Amino acid sequence: MGEGPAERDPFLDNAKFLLIVLVVIGHTWPMGLVEGSRTVKAAYLWIASFHMPAFILLSGYLSRGFTGRPDQVRRLLAGVLAPYLVFEVLYSAVEAAVWHKPYRLTLTEPTFVCWFLAALFVWRLTAPVWRVVPWPVPVAALISLAAGTSTLGHDLALPRVLMFLPWFVLGLNLQPAHLARLRADGWMRWCAPAVLTAGAAAAYALAPGTDVHWLWMSYGQADLGVATTPYLLVRLALFAVTALMTAAFLALVPRRALWLTALGAVTLYPYLLHGLLATAAHAYGWDAPLRPLGPLGAALLTVLGAAVAVLLSTAPVRWLTRPLVEPPLPGVTRPRARVRPERGQAAAGTPGAASGLAAGPESGPATGGVTVLGGPGAGESEKPEGFGAGVVDGPSGLGAAGEARGQGEPSEPSEPSEPRTA
Repeated sequence: MGEGPAERDPFLDNAKFLLIVLVVIGHTWPMGLVEGSRTVKAAYLWIASFHMPAFILLSGYLSRGFTGRPDQVRRLLAGVLAPYLVFEVLYSAVEAAVWHKPYRLTLTEPTFVCWFLAALFVWRLTAPVWRVVPWPVPVAALISLAAGTSTLGHDLALPRVLMFLPWFVLGLNLQPAHLARLRADGWMRWCAPAVLTAGAAAAYALAPGTDVHWLWMSYGQADLGVATTPYLLVRLALFAVTALMTAAFLALVPRRALWLTALGAVTLYPYLLHGLLATAAHAYGWDAPLRPLGPLGAALLTVLGAAVAVLLSTAPVRWLTRPLVEPPLPGVTRPRARVRPERGQAAAGTPGAASGLAAGPESGPATGGVTVLGGPGAGESEKPEGFGAGVVDGPSGLGAAGEARGQGEPSEPSEPSEPRTA
């Protein structure tokens, strides 16, 4: 009997879904509520200190197989650039409608959550370059620091592209053995709760005098109004704190298949769709009754955000919005192959099939590139440098249509009350 489809790694899908939930929660908290409560602001800082770096790190890890082959570039165009263009149009239309302003489309200046797709497109194209750069992570960190001390425009989300770059490059250089150490029942896993708790305590202590813009990576030294030396020292400290928080978070991610594992394979849907809801909701002032409630209001919004993340990941929503999230590109994408599952394989609609726990021909991307965690994608070598090497986890890294893609998301808590964010 021939080998069946390689199984996905539940750990990575679990991590992606938990991170996308944090992304959605961050966008449900209006800045008026965040700044109005020390506890809520501390929670906001705690989330923002690691959720986007962790999402970007996983995107880099799942981009290790990108070499610029034509089939990979086609998948990148279909899975990243195409939805970016579609949702730029949608976000511009929604903002014009809810803020009662003229329609303005600026494709080179990403709107709200679309910045991540623009950044991922650039990062993934540079992946082959980082394979030949000596000391890639320190070099990327120097680029990040230099970007923060420079005056940059917001075309293609350039500040975030450069300032978040070290986490993508770190992901590119991680090996399965590195993640295995976090996942093992060793001292790192036992220390993780203490690290996250210490991070929460530090966030609470620093909340009154901390500007949340430090964590968005879209504001440089001049925007933050600090001198060069203090700026660099704070950024170096943030590197260390983020690394500890990210490692602690990943150490606690469940390693076995759960109900949320399947949702981690389709995080592109809640990532792109939730911002449309958040934009309209904040514009109409839905958060006003919750601001006086402080932590209780944030708790209610947290439950709502988690529910929205789950809802937007469901099969009916994906079916309705697939043409937007996975728009067909004539000459680039190929029709989905519909293959009847063999006996012994998971039936459609069960966690092992369309849910994304295993990616077979039917659950692969519309581009024709079937990719699985720990198994070869379309055109990938069978055993490239160990587990996961050579795997591109879907074009966008965020996952769509039953297969995982990277996000994150997951977007960072950019200010939801602003009509446009960089």
